[in-house]
Amino acid sequence: MTCLVTGAAGFIGFHAAKAQLEAGEDVVGLDNLNTYYDPALKRARLDELARFPGFRFEKIDLADNDAIAALAMDVRPQRILHLGAQAGVRYSLEAPFAYARSNLLGHLSVLEAARLLGDRLEHLVYASSSSVYGERSQVPFRESDAAECPASLYAATKRSDELMSAAYCRLYDIPATGLRFFTVYGPWGRPDMAYWLFAEAMLEGRPIEVFNNGDMERDFTFIDDVVEALSRILAATPARAHHAVYNIGGSSPVRLVDMIETLERELGVDAEKIMLPMQPGDVTRTYADTSRLEADYGYKPKVGIEEGLKAFADWFRVWRGRSAAANSAQA
Repeated sequence: MTCLVTGAAGFIGFHAAKAQLEAGEDVVGLDNLNTYYDPALKRARLDELARFPGFRFEKIDLADNDAIAALAMDVRPQRILHLGAQAGVRYSLEAPFAYARSNLLGHLSVLEAARLLGDRLEHLVYASSSSVYGERSQVPFRESDAAECPASLYAATKRSDELMSAAYCRLYDIPATGLRFFTVYGPWGRPDMAYWLFAEAMLEGRPIEVFNNGDMERDFTFIDDVVEALSRILAATPARAHHAVYNIGGSSPVRLVDMIETLERELGVDAEKIMLPMQPGDVTRTYADTSRLEADYGYKPKVGIEEGLKAFADWFRVWRGRSAAANSAQA
């Protein structure tokens, strides 16, 4: 089986592509290697994937619909795993057109490629986000809940992706599944995420910025749990014209201050904290109901925050040393 993975140099894309390669599948990965965060990290991920003979990489921008279509018709994959997107809630306040280009035009490019593949394509799996739920007092979040009041442009683009996908599935008999990820973290993570920013600042002796005075909760989901759920879903062959969405979350929200305390223990550093108000686009809590995932795929994410942050901290120390050595060699 051949799987086309968009965003293959990204955090989840890298781990998902690696899992497919380890299972003996062929993977064609694409990414535009943009500078939203350090491209050196993205290239390092690709170097890990390049060790597998079944991996091929193409540098393509998702919004280049002609290039995406040409690649799809060349590769003719049985599966598409669409994880490429412009990420980040706060950055969407600064660069809104980057989100329109990548998350709307880019998603449409992938849907068009899926249409062109016709019956050859057995399953399109794409990334949505827990952010589609917006600010909610009723928890946990269920896929059947209304998701019509996004708190950020990023969230609005992800909800739009779900609606576009549902329309394409009905129109062109495409089997597709959207995954609403809840705060994914772990080794090889994203440098714009809070746990990474905190760890970096703490090890450099800088204070950390804690928004809403730490009165926030996140349903942290360890990357291994995400990949296991994703792999099970990707392997399925739904009926034509099928469209569904699933929460992929730990179902155990963690207070921001508790996450910081856990990170402090794992890094052996006491953080100096600067308490700040809530930021535009943020929500106070996320909490996934994963009963649909359990019922349909027999899986419930299970790695706790202590185990997950330990794995991240162990990897992060090695990555910092590796990066420092690379910078010294270039100096």
